[in-house]
Amino acid sequence: MEKRRLGRTGLQVSVLGYGAGAVGGLFTKGEAREQERAVARAIEAGINYFDTAARYGDGESEKNLGRVLKSLKADVVVGTKFRLGAQDRGNVAAFIVQSTEESLKRMGRDHVDLMQLHNPLTAKDGGDNLDVEIALNEVAPALEKLRKQGKTRFIGFSGVGEPAALLKAVDSKLFDTVQVVFNALNPSAGGPMPKGAPGLDYGRLLERAKAADMGTIIIRALAGGALAGTTDRHPLAMQQVPPIGSAPDFAGDVARAKALAPVAKDAGIASLTELGERFVISHPAVSTMLVGYSTLGHLEEAIAAVNKGALPGAVLQKIAA
Repeated sequence: MEKRRLGRTGLQVSVLGYGAGAVGGLFTKGEAREQERAVARAIEAGINYFDTAARYGDGESEKNLGRVLKSLKADVVVGTKFRLGAQDRGNVAAFIVQSTEESLKRMGRDHVDLMQLHNPLTAKDGGDNLDVEIALNEVAPALEKLRKQGKTRFIGFSGVGEPAALLKAVDSKLFDTVQVVFNALNPSAGGPMPKGAPGLDYGRLLERAKAADMGTIIIRALAGGALAGTTDRHPLAMQQVPPIGSAPDFAGDVARAKALAPVAKDAGIASLTELGERFVISHPAVSTMLVGYSTLGHLEEAIAAVNKGALPGAVLQKIAA
């Protein structure tokens, strides 16, 4: 599988990563045997970046992923995340230390490769939404201390929230990586926002991240599953998926995804999900793309899609139109 440079970390990561979150659900609700089969197959296919978070399944994802990686003696790149609650604003640094220690304990590790802030970044603080100034002035220094202590090799943040705040965090160059919302329904992180399209304009965030030499980790590559073209959900998957940066509701995203079906058919592309995955990896500023899986079959489909490579320019033009 193709490997790409994860910004200034220097790490070479697979263009397809393994998302162990709740949207797919295998690592929050699945059977241990199926979890191990999926990770073993992912590694066999060349996937070497695995993403989890303390919040996924209230720690179940970290616990399960740690167990599987230890069982397989896997030498891979692992990233996890923490999220500050309203009660944690009084002592941000202490919370980050505590959360990191808890994550490492659940995963059975003495460090991770990447520790990331999981809160949406905004101009105004409140609830899950974190004032970007807190991220820059309190979170980043706390993470640097963890790096010096050997608890994490690199630091990053999740690029959700208000675009202006996200761009400010990128331009600060305080973080090594950023998770970027980028998909065929909202391509604004990688180019112009389509005229009349719903959702947030991420202002070519991918290009800004590249200028800052940051690694980019694509999230919502399939718009929470909408780019499968159906509202049906696998039993393990998150049953209600609020959109991030796209249509007002999931059904709206599915309807827009279905409009891309003729493009896929005309290009001889097997499915909407293949179209969506290859769309993401077509952007040269993308380091790796996370996809969440409910079954081994979902993983096999994603592996097959990315191994076909970037979409032809003519197909990209049709999607943009």
